[in-house]
Amino acid sequence: MTARVAGGWPRRKTEPEVLHLTTTGRRTGLSREIEIWFTRRGDRFHVVAETGERAHWVRNLRVDPRVRWRVGARTFTGRARVVDSAREVALAATVRTRSTAKYGWGDGLIVELRPG
Repeated sequence: MTARVAGGWPRRKTEPEVLHLTTTGRRTGLSREIEIWFTRRGDRFHVVAETGERAHWVRNLRVDPRVRWRVGARTFTGRARVVDSAREVALAATVRTRSTAKYGWGDGLIVELRPG
């Protein structure tokens, strides 16, 4: 939902457009950071890998699910997991709907980031 200001121009939401996700390289053990679109549901963040399991960051978190991410000035640490869309139908549908509403796109492999 975009608010309107004088003159009818859209006003940007206060939530940043992207988050910066850091995984640990599965071969090198080095930190690897990407910038990616996200949605949020409560304390959980969701990102979508357009290339699915081929995405290197997905391969990295499959080996080591401990991740760090930054949204604006806030930094989080926690664990990442691939959402099983066949078993978690409602969650997958919600994430896809939110992503489509925010960015006009929501296809791909859903990954949930859980602080803690």
